[in-house]
Amino acid sequence: MHLHSSQSRLFHISEQQGISIFTPRPSPSNFDNITGDVVFAISEQLLHNYLLPRDCPRVTFYAGANTTAGDKQKFMSNTTAGHIVAVESGWYQQIKETTLYCYEFLPDDFMLIDECAGYYVSYKPVVPIAVTVIDDIMAALLSRDVELRFMPSLTDIADAVRDSSLQFSLIRMRNAKG
Repeated sequence: MHLHSSQSRLFHISEQQGISIFTPRPSPSNFDNITGDVVFAISEQLLHNYLLPRDCPRVTFYAGANTTAGDKQKFMSNTTAGHIVAVESGWYQQIKETTLYCYEFLPDDFMLIDECAGYYVSYKPVVPIAVTVIDDIMAALLSRDVELRFMPSLTDIADAVRDSSLQFSLIRMRNAKG
């Protein structure tokens, strides 16, 4: 684990506006290297993984340094985007109607805990230095290097990506319809 370089920007996406301080909380997921309550942040490079309603299940992936040529061909050959975000078609209306708040943090007190997912944590309370309102989630996603896929079900793509050499995150899959 290392402290984050002060060059990069870190963010936290919320559906709640007006948060003036983020206080450490128990991690919703198990990480061996988290030893207490934390504030989560996401790197700018992978911010798109969180530009969706909180409970929306999603499969996100990209080719990393160790991704095989076969997996690049299978999953990424027909896109010019560097990142894929797949969501269930049933979430379309909620994605259209949700407003998100993108809080920016100074990176000084954060440590990288998962490079593939772009996760950083702080054990200290964090005051945001800026907030951006995102009232058009699809436009925000599509302005980045992202292909947004709407699919009837995420089950098959989640299984295929999990078994591949891609870099990936499976987020809120407990909410997937199956």
